[in-house]
Amino acid sequence: MSTQEITVAQMLVKCLEAEGVKYIFGIPGEENLEVMEAIKDSEIQFITVRHEQGAAFMADVYGRLTRHAGICLSTLGPGATNLITGVADANSDGAPLVAITGQVGTERMHITSHQFLDLVELFKPITKRSKQIVRPDTVNEIVRIAFKYAESEKPGACHIDLPCNIAAMTIPEGPSTMPLRKGHQSHEVASLDVIEMAAGMIYQAKNPVILAGHSAVRNMASEAVTKFATNLKIPVVHTMMAKGIIPYDNPYCMWSIGIPHKDYQNKVLEDADLIIAIGYDIVEFAPGKWNRNGDHKILHIDTSAAHINKLYQPQLEVIGDIFDSLNQISLRCTRAIEPTKALEVRKQMEAQHGKYDDDMSFPVKPQRVIADIRRALGKSDILISDVGAHKMWIARQYHCYEPNTCIISNGFATMGIAVPGAIAAKLIYPKKRVLAVTGDGGFMMNSQELETAKRLGTNIVVLIFNDSSYGLIKWKQDDKYGDHCYVDFDNPDFVKYAESFGIKGYRIERTEDLLPTLNKAFEEEELAVIDCPVDYLENTKLTEELEKIYAELQNG
Repeated sequence: MSTQEITVAQMLVKCLEAEGVKYIFGIPGEENLEVMEAIKDSEIQFITVRHEQGAAFMADVYGRLTRHAGICLSTLGPGATNLITGVADANSDGAPLVAITGQVGTERMHITSHQFLDLVELFKPITKRSKQIVRPDTVNEIVRIAFKYAESEKPGACHIDLPCNIAAMTIPEGPSTMPLRKGHQSHEVASLDVIEMAAGMIYQAKNPVILAGHSAVRNMASEAVTKFATNLKIPVVHTMMAKGIIPYDNPYCMWSIGIPHKDYQNKVLEDADLIIAIGYDIVEFAPGKWNRNGDHKILHIDTSAAHINKLYQPQLEVIGDIFDSLNQISLRCTRAIEPTKALEVRKQMEAQHGKYDDDMSFPVKPQRVIADIRRALGKSDILISDVGAHKMWIARQYHCYEPNTCIISNGFATMGIAVPGAIAAKLIYPKKRVLAVTGDGGFMMNSQELETAKRLGTNIVVLIFNDSSYGLIKWKQDDKYGDHCYVDFDNPDFVKYAESFGIKGYRIERTEDLLPTLNKAFEEEELAVIDCPVDYLENTKLTEELEKIYAELQNG
């Protein structure tokens, strides 16, 4: 090969460099040897993980926090299928991600072949685009298109499949040997006539309520939402994935909606005569859970048109840059009336939420755990939540001051995301405290990535809600049937398990020790696991309490 020649694998890596890729998360394999050699000679850091699902979750959270596509890589067959859950999570949650898989040579694809699967077809339902490189002169185009699709609204996952014989081929001289330019895109703005119509709808509404979703976070509209709500005196209910879009201590913030029971937020939405959906995606929180009869008047404000759903039919859609749309509407609308009913509901929420902040009973009540986490973390620190009963408590009780400081998967809602996700967050923000909060079920799904964290020096803290069961399913079974089955299990000694990785392990044996242990783990700046027994009898108690609260709100 002459000095001017470049292989497909080398060109692939060159294109990744041009896209600004810093990390590739994955596991090498026989069918991507050419790619691994090319990565070795690049400035990109390859992070070897212990399971491909961990790689996909790292890329997923990396994309969600940076708004630049996270990259995960695997070999063919079982390596590729192990990526699927994390790739699907990113695609559903609106996180930009590009998955790269090795593949058998093209000469073997027409016959039954060892480890061969049609990966392009396999990844199509869980990505925005899935393509195989079959011509050496198409690499730069396929990579650029993958990133464009992944990072464009709504962001999501794309897949590139690279057969091993194609990877070793030489790129022909000419335009194919250079990465394509990543052009700067201008933001589209809503038309003024639509802006004026939206302002009119809001001005005429007696009790408007904002329902803010994750697109408002992705599109950097936090300041605009906060100013809009404050100036126009409109209460804001946000989805789990939009935590921090407005600071929780803002008087118009009504906190998160999304737990499986009717809560204060449901009442606020039900009383509204206009729902202003800002960056709301129906995948985060189904319209059937807040607009069951389909009779709400809805104003949709987002960068993209509303999804089709019989229970989500906006009267008006304001499509364009969210920040600009809100500012333009604010200039054309005034409101002087305080939302007294919503403000009274907020006072009731504050009293109910804080009842167990200092409770000393043991095992620790989940409310107390969340209160201690909030005390341990600063306003800009990051909590990555796994999926399970603890997620419901985090969604309801953990309040945020800034967006992207509490990461919850509630599009695909995937167990096992917390530990690998926290590793990615710590790579991005090495100076921030990063806490992975997980149930014992979710922890054991990707706990092997503790070794990855140790090797990288990403000193996250992992807090395990330990109840020796799949707590959320037990909660649902108990609510529906008054009993539960097939959800209980035994756990290893999590302290010894942590120590076997060469990291700190702590066991909470008194409630008063939790906050000091969290602070100690963070102050020592070492990778640590905290095993915290949790009293999940509070789950069904919350169900009963919310039924009473909601009935009182209805009658009040």
